[in-house]
Amino acid sequence: MTIPIGPPEPLPERRGDMDQIGVRRTTHTQGRANVDTQEWTPVTFENYDHVGGPFYHGTKSVLTPGDELLPGFGSNFQEGRVSNNIYFTALVDTAAWGAELATALAGSEERGRIYVVEPLGPFEDDPNVTNKRFPGNPTRSYRTREPLRVVRELEDWEGHSPEVLKGMLDHLAQLREQGLDVIED
Repeated sequence: MTIPIGPPEPLPERRGDMDQIGVRRTTHTQGRANVDTQEWTPVTFENYDHVGGPFYHGTKSVLTPGDELLPGFGSNFQEGRVSNNIYFTALVDTAAWGAELATALAGSEERGRIYVVEPLGPFEDDPNVTNKRFPGNPTRSYRTREPLRVVRELEDWEGHSPEVLKGMLDHLAQLREQGLDVIED
């Protein structure tokens, strides 16, 4: 599936109710200008307009275009934790990790889903990865306390091999055992 870069066609607005996983069902989409930069500039809630999409969200959830992902619901990555942010990325590979880990940690054999999303408010670099192992934000991972609107599902994406996924799950389990699986949220 080819994902066109640029704003999607707008649809009429219709607000819906939130469901139990923090998704607000809507049918409205609106575009966002795409800006690309090669040099890393810190992304803050006050300084985020220089970051261009498209943006992606990897998840175990089945969503439809127009749904809005909201903070304040259970985390896909830590049992019993409420997430204050919604996380997303500008790289398909990073979203693939989100989709695969969310489904594996839920005990599902599925590979998960990746959605093209639109942030509806300010966002910042994800501090859980930014400057932790590499300078800057090479995973192009962000978080927001505002909704993300689902534009469409990305169906043609390549996941990680079972061995690589198992290695990541083993590493996460090791961090959890050591009490080092801290998520700055």
